[in-house]
Amino acid sequence: MKASHYLQLKWKLTVTALSFSLIPLFLLGFVLQREFSATYEEKLQSNLRLTVLNKADAIDMFLGERVVQLQNIINTNSFAEISQQEKLSNLFDAIYSTSSSFIDLGVFDQQGNHVAYCGPYDLKNINYKDQDWFDQVMLKGVYISDVFLGYRNFPHFVIAVKRRELGRTWILRATIDSDVFDSLVGNVRPGKFGDAYLVNSDRILQTSSRRSGEILFQAQLPQFSTGSDVSIVRWNEGGTRIVAGIMPLKMAAWSLVVLENPVEELSPVFRGQSLAFGLILVCALTISLGTFFAITSIVRKLMKTDKEKALMDATVMQSSKMASLGKMAAGVAHEVNNPLSIIRESAGWIRDMITDGDFDGVEARPNLEEALGDIERHVERARSVTHRMLGFARSMEPAQEEIDLNHLVRETVSFLNNEILYRTIWVNYDLDPDLPSISTDFNQIQQVVLNLVENAIDAVDRDGSILLSTRSGGDFVEFQISDSGPGVPPEFLSRVFDPFFTTKAAGEGTGLGLSIIYSILKKLGGDIKARNLPGSGAQFTVRLPLVNSDIFEKEEPCPE
Repeated sequence: MKASHYLQLKWKLTVTALSFSLIPLFLLGFVLQREFSATYEEKLQSNLRLTVLNKADAIDMFLGERVVQLQNIINTNSFAEISQQEKLSNLFDAIYSTSSSFIDLGVFDQQGNHVAYCGPYDLKNINYKDQDWFDQVMLKGVYISDVFLGYRNFPHFVIAVKRRELGRTWILRATIDSDVFDSLVGNVRPGKFGDAYLVNSDRILQTSSRRSGEILFQAQLPQFSTGSDVSIVRWNEGGTRIVAGIMPLKMAAWSLVVLENPVEELSPVFRGQSLAFGLILVCALTISLGTFFAITSIVRKLMKTDKEKALMDATVMQSSKMASLGKMAAGVAHEVNNPLSIIRESAGWIRDMITDGDFDGVEARPNLEEALGDIERHVERARSVTHRMLGFARSMEPAQEEIDLNHLVRETVSFLNNEILYRTIWVNYDLDPDLPSISTDFNQIQQVVLNLVENAIDAVDRDGSILLSTRSGGDFVEFQISDSGPGVPPEFLSRVFDPFFTTKAAGEGTGLGLSIIYSILKKLGGDIKARNLPGSGAQFTVRLPLVNSDIFEKEEPCPE
């Protein structure tokens, strides 16, 4: 029988066995996940409905209390009394002391004349007969207006009540602070992407919105019913699923809208789903491997020779690839160093000629010296690159030497000058001029400083500042780096040195930078601490001994 026949038989048996094993497993996982998601989403919808109901009641209560306050004033004072400026001012002070949401208070006669006013604007003697709110309160007795600009030219709304007294009709009107009302609505916004706002019957925003803009903008909402209960509306916006609970208010012709992002609210479900899928995949992989090896063992004797040959060929090829890769990695640096040495020797020979006076009187001598300096500088730069390449190929033992930390800091920052200039970042120095030198490993301390400066640049991003400072104290010196970035979330401060922990977005960081810094400093007898600065920004403080006697001891692991 040909080998292809055995292979065909093996796959037929494998597919049959896996079908009977995996299909029920995946079906069970799908059903469980679907039921759990449906239950959790129903619970979230119920919570959204309850949130909207409670917040709508709170807003109605807020408006109702203001209406009652105005009704108490208008029912306990005559038109003649309240038209007196002193009396109106006393009443306004009384209600303002109990509720700072009132901006002003005004009295109007039945012709719309503003006969008395207490507030920060010059609105007295203005006639409001043609204003919509005046018509509405004359018709209904109590009226809460939509938000409008009016004579003040800023968004506000008014509450007005009417009284008929001895054949005369007059109106008491109060203006409500829209900022206080906006904060009352906005504090219910769920999560980072949720939203809450009020709209009128034309879907014009009565409070500000995260998604639709400022007050008096048009809200982006689909059609919804205007019944007395909470309406749950779902739609997609730019590929994002949105769920909204909408309920009309009782005290005003407004509707409360509370939006949730299901992806954010259902994140626990998605995490559970990922875990469940992971477990199912592990089980499926285990079953698949077990099935595969079990069936393979049936035909192993017949295919033994071919399999051993294929395995041997693959092993030889892989070993050859690894050997070639090792030689290439080790040889690149040496091959580059050879021409660098010749260039450096030739440059030195030319400099000797200049020093000996062979080019005296030559007009191009300054240009030649400048070019020679560029050659020597770039040769040293190339040699440092090849040195780092060799460092990747073999471990470098730490070397203890005297280090001027101030000079090291400035030199290390110079490596990142292009990036700093591109991002318009100001780098400031507060270096102790009397800082003593330290005895430690130059390369590893430079790596620490370089990593910290790179982290600070990433945190600041653009148009910010970085402060580098040094100081001495006793047997230690300290190096501090502070940035004007957003800082580290307080709950993460204790974990920033953990391996694989990062606050950057997925794919932008490995979570190993600060962990490596911690390990290096512990090995060198130092320490590092992180804290947030008042206002914004983070600060990292590195502490190093003046003399490190344990530089060759075994590195201390990072904290778990």
